[in-house]
Amino acid sequence: MANIKQQIKRSKTNDKAKAANAGKKTRLKNVLKQTLIALEGKPTKESQAALNLAFKTLDKAQSSGIVHKNYVARQKSKLAKLAQQ
Repeated sequence: MANIKQQIKRSKTNDKAKAANAGKKTRLKNVLKQTLIALEGKPTKESQAALNLAFKTLDKAQSSGIVHKNYVARQKSKLAKLAQQ
């Protein structure tokens, strides 16, 4: 543990941010899994809604710095390819 007061405060904020980011990353993974399940069958309104939610969630995760932009582009491409089939 740090002895400097400023570093103690910084450590607390780091822990809070880590917990918040972990929750966001978990939500992202769950949305991606649900979207893959929705895209397994024929294209429907539900699968399109799931795809839109996945794109929105990926964009939010990228803008907040949770994931890298290349990861987002790769996932979007993969989901779009599955949606076309």
